[in-house]
Amino acid sequence: MSTPVNIADLRDRAKARLPKILFDWIDGGAGDEQGLRDNQDAFDRYRFIPRYMLDVSGRTQKKELLGRSYDSPFGIAPTGYAGIFRPGADCISAEAARRANIPYIMSGTSIDTIESAVEVAPDHCWYQLYGATDLAITKDLIARAERAGVTALVITIDIPVAAKRERDIRNGFSIPVRMTPGLVMDALMHPRWTVNYFRSGGMPTMANWAPYAPPGSGAMAVAEFANSHSYCVQTWDHLRLFRDLWPRSLIVKGVMHPQDAEIALRYGADGLIASNHGGRQYDRAATAPAMLPELRRAVGPDVPLMMDGGIRRGSDILTALCLGADFVFAGRAILYGTVFAGARGADLAIDILRSELDQLMGQIGCLDLDRSRLPAFMTTATGKQGHDVVQ
Repeated sequence: MSTPVNIADLRDRAKARLPKILFDWIDGGAGDEQGLRDNQDAFDRYRFIPRYMLDVSGRTQKKELLGRSYDSPFGIAPTGYAGIFRPGADCISAEAARRANIPYIMSGTSIDTIESAVEVAPDHCWYQLYGATDLAITKDLIARAERAGVTALVITIDIPVAAKRERDIRNGFSIPVRMTPGLVMDALMHPRWTVNYFRSGGMPTMANWAPYAPPGSGAMAVAEFANSHSYCVQTWDHLRLFRDLWPRSLIVKGVMHPQDAEIALRYGADGLIASNHGGRQYDRAATAPAMLPELRRAVGPDVPLMMDGGIRRGSDILTALCLGADFVFAGRAILYGTVFAGARGADLAIDILRSELDQLMGQIGCLDLDRSRLPAFMTTATGKQGHDVVQ
């Protein structure tokens, strides 16, 4: 096949490689998936105003975040159970982040361990914490992340209850993955994934959770244990505790209401990620781009404000920055590449986003990503009413 030229091509390649039940888990959202569609459509109402007759040869997309300089203003968002779709996917993503000099957030439902990800990407690995029902497990996960050298702890707050993901219900998808007759038939139609899956031992063990499962637990039992002990109900008191336990950068992910943003900062957050969990938790969710201006006004100019959800183009990244974000995270976009071609696919996904962003910056005369200057490059498309410059 020809080399993929955009993220949509990588999505098609991942879809061709995976059994439908697995691809739908990656690709799907909650309810009728209006929120999932809105995440991508939210960027469509914006347009860019070019400034010409400038020397754009020296443009740069380097960005400072939490005391580090990164080569691009985007990183890799957490994607759960990635190792089921491609063996070693968590560490593949971490290594890709290191090569590209961007941050990688390891999922709280990863297959690989915190320690292994930090080993391959010692200065680029963040960890997403899903609080366990047993507080001792949560505390140990935090301690392990600190000992390993994780640079930022990401507290995800947007899973107070389980989601209704209708594709998964119809497909009979579950974690651990069980070889139902339907999945067996589907797997036979996707021999590359099937061969890799069984060559690597079948259902992989969620290695981060294995130490806490009952002794002698196999991969299926560990996954069942993790699913029954994670995603506890959290309150602001939990955030206070996590702040006391964690000595490095503490990020709160899933903040969408300006008042919640202010509370998170009062409880010690060093930065925020606006996110509706990729449209996967509930339908009719507000989108991060829609909330970014309100959140920026609430937290002021100096708080690191990030976002994820719906990033498929370099133009999406620049739109988010114009709306007030300091940094952007892409989850599915990178996972599509990883599923398709492992390390080569992850690198390709990053390169596609980076190249599109660079070309857009050159086209509109944007030499750097100083947030104070970016809004002048963007308008809202308002149909017959014309265009309004974003303030």
